[in-house]
Amino acid sequence: MNSLIQIRRDLHQIPELGFQEYKTQAYILNYLHSMPQDRLTIKKWKTGLFVKVHGMNPKKTIGYRTDIDGLPITEETGLSFSSTHEAKMHACGHDFHMSIALGVLTHFVHNPIDDDLLFIFQPAEEGPGGAEPMLQTKEMQEWMPDMIFALHIAPEYPVGAVAVKEGLFFANTSELFIDLKGKGGHAAMPHQTNDMVIAACALVSQLQTIIARNVNPLDSAVITIGKITGGTVQNIIAETARLEGTIRTLTPESMAKVKHRIEAIVAGIETGFECEANIDYGSMYYQVYNHEELTREFMSFLKEDPEVKLIECREAMTGEDFGYMLKEIPGFMFWLGVNTPYGLHHAKLNPNEDAIGAAVRIMTNYITFKGNHK
Repeated sequence: MNSLIQIRRDLHQIPELGFQEYKTQAYILNYLHSMPQDRLTIKKWKTGLFVKVHGMNPKKTIGYRTDIDGLPITEETGLSFSSTHEAKMHACGHDFHMSIALGVLTHFVHNPIDDDLLFIFQPAEEGPGGAEPMLQTKEMQEWMPDMIFALHIAPEYPVGAVAVKEGLFFANTSELFIDLKGKGGHAAMPHQTNDMVIAACALVSQLQTIIARNVNPLDSAVITIGKITGGTVQNIIAETARLEGTIRTLTPESMAKVKHRIEAIVAGIETGFECEANIDYGSMYYQVYNHEELTREFMSFLKEDPEVKLIECREAMTGEDFGYMLKEIPGFMFWLGVNTPYGLHHAKLNPNEDAIGAAVRIMTNYITFKGNHK
């Protein structure tokens, strides 16, 4: 297991953004080529990989997906193996995800089961999204799994704990970018301008009324504006402003309704502030919906293992493009506890590495159970 920790530390030092994971892909390929090749078939797709581990008497294909990209965050952990890529970090645990996937894959190369396994090393989970286009590839169509699994680290749970639930697990998500253009001018002559800082402030306030007054109180939705830019210097009234944010909902129908209201409010801002507006929803991720029967079976399987702490959790407003895969293929995702005080996407995130071995053991045991014919 020490080798997997070293793999994690190696990968932690080379985080790369979506569809730029060239060093990461090369590292994984180098590791894969070091193993016996008689049961392996490897195919590239952009900066991702499909890796098939051939079974001894296959009747189905079991899929396992890991994401491989990092985030545009400057690391502040102080670790001896900190990121060597400026302003990039594995701040969402994808270095853990890859190491676990390689540990599971290695086990089955040396301990083959009856069924075929497909390991998917997916780029661009953090954006703009790699799961949906990977589903459309000829490789995926040829090797389409009959079921598929994935995990995500969770800082708040004990090391090695599994938190999961049937049905809705992660939210529908969409980016949100709104550009406003009015008329700039001298700060001392506001009556001759259309101030986009004022328009942006009014828009932010109005957007929050969608959650308060247009979403069923028994439903849940979030609109967060995380960044506003506008203007040039202190004594010029801003001609342009840009709002950047995110939308989260628990149903696709709520997402459509929220967007409809955003568009209506922005149209009102255009009229009220005599400006032009443009809306861009950027990357959109479908909800992660865990297959009820498979998830229930997985939970029952773990209840028989005294070494595993199983937690039945609630759904979360986090987003994951693995939802696109679960939309087409039965399966589930679960949280893996890593017990660290800093949350996901934090510059000081430092998960407990003991969780790697725990996850490998859990998934090798479960996949063996699913993949050997009785």
